[in-house]
Amino acid sequence: MAVEAVTLDTVKKIVQESNRENHDDLREAERIIKELSQEVKGISREIRENGRQMGYLNNRFGELAEHLVAPNILEKFKGMGFNFEQISQNHRITEQGRFLAEVDLLLENGDVVMVVEIKAKPNQKDINEHIKRIEILRRRADLRKDHRKFQGSIAGAIMKETVRDYAHKTGFYVIEQSGDTVKINIPKNFKAREW
Repeated sequence: MAVEAVTLDTVKKIVQESNRENHDDLREAERIIKELSQEVKGISREIRENGRQMGYLNNRFGELAEHLVAPNILEKFKGMGFNFEQISQNHRITEQGRFLAEVDLLLENGDVVMVVEIKAKPNQKDINEHIKRIEILRRRADLRKDHRKFQGSIAGAIMKETVRDYAHKTGFYVIEQSGDTVKINIPKNFKAREW
């Protein structure tokens, strides 16, 4: 078997060829990375736009749910012995010009304030946030020496059973869509929470 002699020129040629191949590979990798980067930017823009549109649609669906609940709610609570004299929608809670929260519906009389949160499809987080809103209202009422009882309700067009159960356990009335009107779902032995 013959062995070729390795010369300095042979080594230089091998190194140059290797460098040329590596350089071509690096340029190809840079091109691919640049293309992928552009694709990722495009996808990110689409995700942001889809998120914005979903937020808009969710808000619109929430508004629709409010319009379905508000007209019937006084009559439904009246059937339960509540005689609310005043109803306000989208009641903003502010303190020294600073926005704290918004209540979808506020039903009031001389004894009780019913704080209603309306969602297209409520979840447990919505209920927990609603408790915080009622606590804010309670603190503000205490400062004004308003001794009325505050109670909570959660309304939804689509209500999962687990969410309904959680709402009842927290002491909330559950208002659900029923055809072209609403019904207040009250289980046996339900005790409404008062703040």
